[in-house]
Amino acid sequence: MSNSIQETYALPSKQAPVVKEESAGMLGKDDFLKILMVQLQNQDPLNPMDDKEFVSQMAQFSSLEQMTNMSTQLEQFVQANQNGSLVQHSELIGENIIWERTIETDGLVTGTEEEIGTVTSVKRDGDGNIRLLLEDNRWINSGQLVQVGNIAAEEEENSEEVDNTESSQE
Repeated sequence: MSNSIQETYALPSKQAPVVKEESAGMLGKDDFLKILMVQLQNQDPLNPMDDKEFVSQMAQFSSLEQMTNMSTQLEQFVQANQNGSLVQHSELIGENIIWERTIETDGLVTGTEEEIGTVTSVKRDGDGNIRLLLEDNRWINSGQLVQVGNIAAEEEENSEEVDNTESSQE
């Protein structure tokens, strides 16, 4: 004859479930609901949980859920915006551009200078910044762009303005 009790006849344990922490050390909305359910299951029948406290916790849960959803949607928006920006900048491939180079002397910015180049490639770096590769194998930030398009026509127009200014001064 055996003295062991089968597990199917044993009483369930009243221990609260262990709440797992997420990688960032923060509790999620599922963890919040589990804690709330444990509180409801283990409340004193002679001194039940106050309605106001329950409503307050549900409002906190609702706020948590809304903030989580908003955060997720914001992350998706940022990712879509970055992808769209990369696609827009890819239209610059093969285009002549004028870009602004910073001039530094002894580690101090002393001025800027405009240079001309042709875009051969576009990428997004690890920080999400759009970078352009020029034909001379230099990478520039998209924020350095001054002009895109027919640079020769622009230079001719500028030289004509200078000629007209000199002629009118005579």
